[in-house]
Amino acid sequence: MLSRDRLGCVWTAKIVLLFSLSSLSFIAVNHAQLDNHGFISIDCGYTESPKYTDDKTGITYVADLGFTDAGLIHPVYPENMQPDLAARYNNIRYFPNGTRNCYTIRSLTPGAKYLVRAIFGYGNYDTLNKLPIFDLYLGVNYWTTVRIVNSSTAYISETISVSPANYMQVCLVNKGSGTPFIAGLDLRFLQPNLYPNSTETQSLVLLSFFRTTVSFGSNRYHFGTDLRHIRFPDDRYDRIWQRYEEVPTWTIVPDAISGNVTNAPNDTYDAPSAVMRSVSTLVNSSTMDLYWNLDGSMSVDFNDKYFVVLYFAEVETLQQNEFRQFDVLLDNTTLANGFRPEQMTTTVLTGTVQGSGSHSISLVPDLNSKPPLISGMEIFLVRPLNESATDSGDATAMMTIQTKFSVKRNWAGDPCSPIAFAWVGLNCSYTPSAPSRITALYMSSSGLIGEIDPSFGQLTLLQHLDLSHNNLTGPIPDFLGQLPSLSFLDLSSNNLRGSIPNNLLQRSQIGVLTLRVDNNPNLCTNHNCDPIRNPRKRKAILIAEIMAPVAGAIIIVAVVLLIIWHKTKKRQGGARASNPFESRRFKYKELRVITDDFKNIIGKGGFGFVYSGKLEDGTPVAVKMRSQTSSQGNTEFLAEARHLAKAHHKNLVTLIGYCKDRKHLGLVYEYMGGGNLENWLKGKEGCHAEFNLTWLQRLKIALDSAYGLEYLHKSCSPPLIHRDVKTQNILLTSNLEAKIADFGLTRAFSSETKTHTTTRPAGTLGYLDPEYYNTSHLSEKSDVFSFGVVLLVLITGRPAIITVNNTERTNLAHWVRGRLSEGDIENVTDPRIKGNFDVNSLWTVAELALRCTEQAGKDRPTMSEVAEGLRESLQLETLSHSKRSGSIGTNGSALTETESVGALESEQIEETLPR
Repeated sequence: MLSRDRLGCVWTAKIVLLFSLSSLSFIAVNHAQLDNHGFISIDCGYTESPKYTDDKTGITYVADLGFTDAGLIHPVYPENMQPDLAARYNNIRYFPNGTRNCYTIRSLTPGAKYLVRAIFGYGNYDTLNKLPIFDLYLGVNYWTTVRIVNSSTAYISETISVSPANYMQVCLVNKGSGTPFIAGLDLRFLQPNLYPNSTETQSLVLLSFFRTTVSFGSNRYHFGTDLRHIRFPDDRYDRIWQRYEEVPTWTIVPDAISGNVTNAPNDTYDAPSAVMRSVSTLVNSSTMDLYWNLDGSMSVDFNDKYFVVLYFAEVETLQQNEFRQFDVLLDNTTLANGFRPEQMTTTVLTGTVQGSGSHSISLVPDLNSKPPLISGMEIFLVRPLNESATDSGDATAMMTIQTKFSVKRNWAGDPCSPIAFAWVGLNCSYTPSAPSRITALYMSSSGLIGEIDPSFGQLTLLQHLDLSHNNLTGPIPDFLGQLPSLSFLDLSSNNLRGSIPNNLLQRSQIGVLTLRVDNNPNLCTNHNCDPIRNPRKRKAILIAEIMAPVAGAIIIVAVVLLIIWHKTKKRQGGARASNPFESRRFKYKELRVITDDFKNIIGKGGFGFVYSGKLEDGTPVAVKMRSQTSSQGNTEFLAEARHLAKAHHKNLVTLIGYCKDRKHLGLVYEYMGGGNLENWLKGKEGCHAEFNLTWLQRLKIALDSAYGLEYLHKSCSPPLIHRDVKTQNILLTSNLEAKIADFGLTRAFSSETKTHTTTRPAGTLGYLDPEYYNTSHLSEKSDVFSFGVVLLVLITGRPAIITVNNTERTNLAHWVRGRLSEGDIENVTDPRIKGNFDVNSLWTVAELALRCTEQAGKDRPTMSEVAEGLRESLQLETLSHSKRSGSIGTNGSALTETESVGALESEQIEETLPR
């Protein structure tokens, strides 16, 4: 026998060999069809060959590669398990990553009925000796909880269900109580008339209840005296019938008739003859009792219902004066009164009982009757199918997209359902009477390579599609323009080529479609990319090429004359223009009164300290005074005062006045009762640290801040660049309205046509734009980078510079980018908001933040695009929040007072009027 260490080495070598061959076997296994018995039999974690045949049953088992692309494999040492188990208990596949991991079985018949069986054997394979508990789902509906009670025991979970589509998914869900794993998975086709209580609206889950002398907990029994399991080929559906526990007062039926027991023409259970001939009866004529209860391996509550199937046949030749007649009771409710089994013909009695306590079946003989007998019994839990799966066409399209582009994220199982496990990056519509449909798909920065797959065109209710910032090639396909509901399509920053389809152009021109195709170097944006061969068209183009410079020259002359006139008028009004301030001017002694002699310090910045105070009318204010030792001088002070005097927007702090009194310099602002965002995220004293910012609140703060920056970039003349965007410079009102502050480093463009200005880099480490730092070229995209870091801080709760280990620190943007490239958003999310956010909303903002923090400014979005992305994410989160809270108001909001985040903005704000 191999030592355990040597066995582990052999397993490692086999795994390496298997993965080197996986490209050859994947396609064949992935589309494995039912064999000629109507079976699919999977050995999970098996690595020695694509398939093998069991010498006892003749069943062919296949490796699980191609049925799942997740998880790891591990051997289970036979000495750690109960004896005489099948070979496939010797290896398992386990899933240490992700909440839901699934097997997908394809090429099935929609509406067909199948027996699905999953097997598990822990055997302390991980040497942790921690007995795992995890959930099992069949498609979108809960199947059962797998609860390993004994390390060496084998567990079987089985259900009889109707497949709603041409595929079926078995999913293992991590509950945080140990790593899910599986040893084997079976699927058996059943005739449609069998088990009529299994329907499209409910499934039958075989009860797990371990009896004292049985091998497995699954409650499907024959009543013979030998210990063998009756299954295929005796049972053509490969149901596993084990011997009922040993009862001293029971015996086999003497003088049994030879031959097969047949089933009635209207039979709906098709019991095998081998089971029907395995009969027990009593030694003497008394009541025959069977019972069941719950053990620790299955969770059942009071509302659960059991469905009981009992099999009877008379297999003894009765003498002329003999008869067998008995009552059949289920929890003292009569299923049959004076029941006489038919000779060598199966009779099936069924009944339903509710409750999580003890239950019993009693066979009570009539007076002078021979003792009762029984051949077989099955006990099922009735499992309602309450969840609605995603439309099969949509789901198939998404699975194709996932496979083609090897998408990493949480893309396992059904795309939309259950909502708790919905795929990241898509929105779904949910209606009680119909399957859920996919309405939006956000795959920006997802590493997509190749041409746009036709599967996108199969998402017929798609409204939003974002495929930007990938490496998509080839032409834009016509089928995108045939999606009837599509209103937003972003294909920017790819390598698409050719012309834009006319149907997309037309819809864009009439305003029913927002179309983005910029930054595709080989894409033609006109109607026709072909060379123009028509002579008249060529002549028209030649004339246009000649006239264009002439027209340009005329325009230039006109602009020059306009500038000269403007400067003349400016000189005439120069006295007025020399004063940049329209706000109140304070004397230093006034500020001493306002601040109560500068007693209450509420902050400290590059200028110096910030003090709280009150104006004469009681209005609270914040007073920023430049200290004598400040590294920032009169230039920065005057710049901040000048910019704030001109900029008026509800998401910029309001400058009330200024002080320039000899050596004293000061600025007087509106008072922001909520402090700064950095302190909220750090939970500092005075920032209501007991109320953690929810994801909804963080989103609204981000959107408010984006509006403020968008105003500086678009609506100020000349446009302003803040240069020091960070959480410390985002101030909050008492009801958490955000405003941009600290304009000491702000710079203006010299003209609207200038795309950047050269200036000495200044800003805060971690937030500073690397392109600006390396080139000294400042643009509005520098603010976009800094704001992207703010978004990442809101998502993670971490500072802009994080400590990796004792000797290494790294930029937050770099750290998050590495984690998200692996589809891992769970481990980067701030623990304070986990479990209370819409994952699609979070992914949308995470991907937006990564775009903002691209190394090259040209690859970053504008602040207008950032604001639009945040609006979409806020709408997602607001809807999800309403569903989670179950308290949707008349305006669709479900926010409590402690979560007040203000009204949703429906359009871009370009507020230019003073307050």
